[in-house]
Amino acid sequence: MASVNKVILVGNLGRDPEVRYSPDGAAICNVSIATTSNWKDRNSGERREETEWHRVVFYNRLAEIAGEYLKKGRSVYVEGRLKTRKWQDKDTGADRYSTEIVADQMQMLGGRESTGGMDDGGFGGDDGYSSAPRQAPQRQAPQQQQRPAQKPAANIMDMDDDIPF
Repeated sequence: MASVNKVILVGNLGRDPEVRYSPDGAAICNVSIATTSNWKDRNSGERREETEWHRVVFYNRLAEIAGEYLKKGRSVYVEGRLKTRKWQDKDTGADRYSTEIVADQMQMLGGRESTGGMDDGGFGGDDGYSSAPRQAPQRQAPQQQQRPAQKPAANIMDMDDDIPF
């Protein structure tokens, strides 16, 4: 039988990211993300709110990006998987467990002003983002402009319907 371990969060950072490096030089970034649920109490009729805090860890290049661009209060979209770690309490020696989200994709949300002028963009997965410096595109000599070939009009019945509702 197949299994799935997938987490999707949209929330706000509760504190600035903490970036550290492993002995082999890999970046590790920890953040806390708050998600909030709102509802109306059936008995009293008043609005209720519940905030849940999530530990999220980024690794390697994604950790460096998160540490550089994320700030306390920033809205973020994160995809990843749940991971439970076992560790020993220093004082009692008792076994302790921590469950966290190991992120493999991240998208900064909000307007441009909250990113310091950077375009919002997604990071992670196989999107081709690398740590190599970007090069400016090469300019080509002006060429005679050609009109793109027109596509035939699409029939509405030929379109796939991917709307989930």
